Amino acid sequence: MSFLSGEPNAAMENTHYIYDEAMRARIAANLRQFERTPASAKNLKHAAVAITLVRGDDGEGAYVLTRRASRMNTHAGQFALPGGRIDDGETPIEGALRELREEVGLHLAEDAVLGLLDDYQTQSGYLITPIVVWAGAGAEMKANPEEVARIHRITFRELNRPDSPEFVPIPESERPVIRLLMGDDDALHAPTAAMVYQFREVGLYGRQTRVAHLGEPVWAWR
Repeated sequence: MSFLSGEPNAAMENTHYIYDEAMRARIAANLRQFERTPASAKNLKHAAVAITLVRGDDGEGAYVLTRRASRMNTHAGQFALPGGRIDDGETPIEGALRELREEVGLHLAEDAVLGLLDDYQTQSGYLITPIVVWAGAGAEMKANPEEVARIHRITFRELNRPDSPEFVPIPESERPVIRLLMGDDDALHAPTAAMVYQFREVGLYGRQTRVAHLGEPVWAWR
């Protein structure tokens, strides 16, 4: 499923949406120039997620978003990036690629990794390392029903819609909550929204944008 309701950002020409080797090179170059901020996972559960770049509708770029299965113990039914807790002895890259295989059946080697974004600490005690991965034009995925209810391809055109993101103040925290709008009535919340927003800023635009100051809605703190 793809969301296509957004108008393109004025700063990005239509050709920049095309999923091709020029796009891959552009994103990889932006990530190489990005001065990533790592964080210590001491006293936190270390997880990794894959921001997986695929071909969307009409040959345009998109990223993979899943809807978590209703049987999951935590955050059931919510949107999420493929990912999870890193196993003992794994690197974040190895963990993210393993989760891609387990959740959506996508088998990629480490040379598919374009770069890493900032570590993001959640209110629920996780340190998440986002890994940006190029899946290739022929990527085929199949949801693991134990973990994933649906797989979505969210287009870069939708990611760049002019009315998104929203930054919402809440009384429970000094950190504004980030929300990425999707379609007519859906929204993506932090931590996923924060990491996807940073990918947009860094990967697509080459901006040195930070997201550690952006918070999560209270219901995500558990």
